[in-house]
Amino acid sequence: MAADDTRTAILSAAERLYAARGFADVTMRDIVAAADVNLAAVNYHFGSKDELIAELFVTRSLATNRERLNELKAAEEHGGGRSHIDAILAALVGPTLRGCLGPDKQRSDAARFMIRASIESIPPIRKIKNREVDHLKRFAAAMRRALPDHDAVDIDWTLHFALAMAHQTIRDGERLTKMSDGRCDLNDVQAIIDRIVGISVQALTGRAKARA
Repeated sequence: MAADDTRTAILSAAERLYAARGFADVTMRDIVAAADVNLAAVNYHFGSKDELIAELFVTRSLATNRERLNELKAAEEHGGGRSHIDAILAALVGPTLRGCLGPDKQRSDAARFMIRASIESIPPIRKIKNREVDHLKRFAAAMRRALPDHDAVDIDWTLHFALAMAHQTIRDGERLTKMSDGRCDLNDVQAIIDRIVGISVQALTGRAKARA
């Protein structure tokens, strides 16, 4: 097997196993067997289990962050350099929620891997999350441009809370469905985005977001 093909096979097998069983229950030997490669190949390409997990998470996170920034750029261009606060927050939480929720996503290995990453706080993923904040600072700056009269600390907290609501919905969606007797529909991803954005805007500005 060519080196690139070997690397791809290892990543694909690891993502599939982690998505199905979680990080703690999957060993390097499990990955070796699923990828049909030898242990030396895994060690050569990744060095350790933590480095393999980190690469998978970085790859998926980069795609999400790129989508976030593209949506933010489009919103600001549409607004002549300053977007509406609702559009900024939708660009922040939308890609994550669309990537993990909805009937067409929940069955994919990529989505289930990212859900695991959100649920299971393990050192390599936690380290990356704490380090990779530059794109979030761009969102905070856009929010300050949208609401120049608002306190920067309030804006930072609102960004943090919006992300927390999105991740909590992904992590505990099943509980939310049971608690609400099905009234909270996790398959209607756009409605979830709208609700999180609406609550965030109301908390920040003290006004309820107008409903159509």
